[in-house]
Amino acid sequence: MELRPAWEVFNRSELLFGQQAIEWALDRVAGEIRAVLADRLPLVLTVMNGGVVFAGNLLPRLEFPLECDYLHASRYRDTTAGGNIDWCALPKKTVEGRAVLVLDDILDEGITLAAIRQKLLDMGAAEVWIAVLAEKRLSRTKPVRADFVGLEVPDRYVFGMGMDAYGLWRNLPGIYAVIEAPMTAAS
Repeated sequence: MELRPAWEVFNRSELLFGQQAIEWALDRVAGEIRAVLADRLPLVLTVMNGGVVFAGNLLPRLEFPLECDYLHASRYRDTTAGGNIDWCALPKKTVEGRAVLVLDDILDEGITLAAIRQKLLDMGAAEVWIAVLAEKRLSRTKPVRADFVGLEVPDRYVFGMGMDAYGLWRNLPGIYAVIEAPMTAAS
């Protein structure tokens, strides 16, 4: 994507959650995670690339011993439509017998996170917990649920705080949604 279309996407969006709301959500999620995993020495896996901003903001709030690694599984590859799971990188640290906490930016349809959970269980994880910064409200049932959710977002195309719009805007300090054009009688 070139610079001009990137700004057009941003200019056709609205702020859903600013920094203060995100900070509160991060503090709350960190407290929930501490209450469950502080005594389990979990392996925390960040889902690349989307989960990196969430992880970077959440990890300093988890004031207990843990190990960090990452994995990279993608269905989108800088597009807005998901395809097959592409396993770009699996964790280097062993998950066998471990409590594993997966950090990702958003639980959308749940296909990727369901595949990640199953892959980790197949690799021998004792338990897999999922934390997401945002969960999209959908009317249909998802194949996986998040154990820890920061914010709930509407069923719209959202970006910022790790979530991308066509591969861009992951770096925004807020969560934005693309404004959908209103339907007209001629549509």
